[in-house]
Amino acid sequence: MSQSAPTREVARRVFASEFNDAGFTFTESDDERAPVYALLPTGESSNRVFFVGTLTEKEDVGEDSEYWRGRIVDPTGTFFVYAGQYQPEAASKLRDLEPPAYVAVVGKPRTYETDDGTVRVSVRPESITEVDAATRDRWVAETAKRTIERVAAFDDEGNEYARMAREEYDLDPQTYKAAALSALEDLDESDGDELAGDGSAPGDATGDGTAPDGADPAGTPEP
Repeated sequence: MSQSAPTREVARRVFASEFNDAGFTFTESDDERAPVYALLPTGESSNRVFFVGTLTEKEDVGEDSEYWRGRIVDPTGTFFVYAGQYQPEAASKLRDLEPPAYVAVVGKPRTYETDDGTVRVSVRPESITEVDAATRDRWVAETAKRTIERVAAFDDEGNEYARMAREEYDLDPQTYKAAALSALEDLDESDGDELAGDGSAPGDATGDGTAPDGADPAGTPEP
């Protein structure tokens, strides 16, 4: 029986507040090339993430070669992305962008343990794309929906990743539901300012009828 070609892992939509708590990583096989997953506290595995926010700062923190750090803010917190010679397109984009700018990012979670045992979580970007406010708002609305769905399924029998989250984290998933609802409230309040007159709603694309997932220019989000 022929084997199907390997496919790329789905990029999970996740807010910064939850992502930064996802310090536990694991693999699902002993293969040395097996994908590494971050365990989201709401009970989901994530080999890749998809987020949209405001690039507020960038800095070349490299010593011998360029190594760019970007600070990207969403309604719940801050993502840090790092790109160097092994992520040339993302590094070039960070070099060229001028903050503040809305950006969509697809990348892989990375964890780092400090000397005092604190686990820091960041993203190694595969792609960084400058977007508009409507794209950012659409991402907030869809990510809030996905977060609330994960929390609702957290206590389902057979939810393996939720069981892992209960074992690995001392965290209440309702915290992330509250953050998602707060992000939606902020979105509603901003509609009149940023989206007035463009014909789009938080769950739509940019008023041109394009399907939300199809319009996301940064990669392959979860369906």
